[in-house]
Amino acid sequence: MSDPVRADAPRTLRRLRAAGVTKVVLLTGDRESTAREVGTVLGVDEVYAGQTPADKVACVEEECRSAVTVMVGDGVNDAPALASASVGAALGAHGTTASTATADVVLTTDGIGPLASAMEIARRSRRIAVQSAGIGMALSIGAMLVAALGWLPPTAGALLQEAIDVAVILNALRALTGPRSVVHVDDPTGALLRRFSTEHEMLRTKLRVLVDGANDLAGQGIEASSGDGVQGLRRADDLLAAVVLPHEHAEESLLYPALAKPLGTTEATVTMSRMHAEIDRLARRVHAHRMHADRNGQITADQRLDVMATLYGLHALLRLHFSEEEQNYFTLVATPGTGTALP
Repeated sequence: MSDPVRADAPRTLRRLRAAGVTKVVLLTGDRESTAREVGTVLGVDEVYAGQTPADKVACVEEECRSAVTVMVGDGVNDAPALASASVGAALGAHGTTASTATADVVLTTDGIGPLASAMEIARRSRRIAVQSAGIGMALSIGAMLVAALGWLPPTAGALLQEAIDVAVILNALRALTGPRSVVHVDDPTGALLRRFSTEHEMLRTKLRVLVDGANDLAGQGIEASSGDGVQGLRRADDLLAAVVLPHEHAEESLLYPALAKPLGTTEATVTMSRMHAEIDRLARRVHAHRMHADRNGQITADQRLDVMATLYGLHALLRLHFSEEEQNYFTLVATPGTGTALP
């Protein structure tokens, strides 16, 4: 069994922290092991597993005593905690009537991304409003002092005040534009992101071939030397050559150059390119082991451990690579359903 983590969740939590959230707590009725693993992936501050509705209320009330607290939930078990929080936000897309009825805010989309957007918009709007009011009052007071000293004629003073008002209004209108931190992706790049996101969903199920090949060898024992593991190695090599490597090479040649403009620099994809190089290296190693096994009719004892390590390592690297791309790049466009499955 696996528990899917939305690909946009880590980015959303980073945005929430940037917007001013200082502490993130995960409350769930799930098992401790699953909750801890999800909490580690997301980078939350505290995790409370096996929570009943009463437990959630108690935790929310405790947090409310120290700071303004936002509770986000979508189930009937979350309704009491939503009502107890400083601000209750319900996920309306799949939420229950009870949770949406008791919440102060209802998010009509599937995910908490809009909550981060709302906080960013609110903080930016408030900052612009305070800035505009401060500048307007300062300039008006300065003009009145100059007029009181007799250095500013009434007509000129009236015109100056109108100019101040217009300048302040124009400054306030900046709130209508999006924050500079928002990454805008053009249609061709968005199409590429959706294409590779779809390919990830297909590839994720196929990567099991790598683990199965390594498990076949592990089950034979380290000292065993038979041809049983050769078929698994061949299947892994065929998958890499026919599906995985073409996908990675297409990302390197098509997607990453296209991302340079919206991300502002080619350096933003350097780490992912280094992962591509490592995937290529390990894939070549798998192919070399296959050629050696084909010549000998079996996987020899002296190569068995390295074959297992290479297959396990490549599987882990690909899962990590997929997860990083989904969190950092694919979330720049709407890709419903994309998630990283935890083992």
